[in-house]
Amino acid sequence: MAEKTYNIQDQLAHFEQACRDAGLKLTHQRLEIFRELAAAGDHPSAETIYKRLRHVLPTLSIDTVYRTLTTLEEHHLISRIHTVESHARFEAKIAPHHHAICRKCGRISDFRWNSFDTTHLPDEISDWGKIENKQVTLHGTCQQCAEEKKQA
Repeated sequence: MAEKTYNIQDQLAHFEQACRDAGLKLTHQRLEIFRELAAAGDHPSAETIYKRLRHVLPTLSIDTVYRTLTTLEEHHLISRIHTVESHARFEAKIAPHHHAICRKCGRISDFRWNSFDTTHLPDEISDWGKIENKQVTLHGTCQQCAEEKKQA
């Protein structure tokens, strides 16, 4: 099955409709925070989002960014990526996918793993309950960091 790709306009339209469906006010700050996430390819932290938007939204506070991200995550409009760092990273990508995180530089790469996505759960967890999401996070050293280490 081919992966459907979503451009930023599609993501914004989906976001706006999802906010209406959830009864969330579509504030300018929420829209700009989501827009930044949809355009970002680096899975930014709340602090990074704040730094990127403070020149566009001078009244934006870091607290507003944290509260907005929490609200959007609670309504399944964005995803939190748990890292080994002390702060979470976020994304607005709609299509199912997995992550590989470099322990050295912190870069997060998205990847698809169709055979994993379609694999049945092991018997020992099959009666656990309703599974809503199957996601893999790989931790290791990216090729760029490995090459830098070889050269050092």
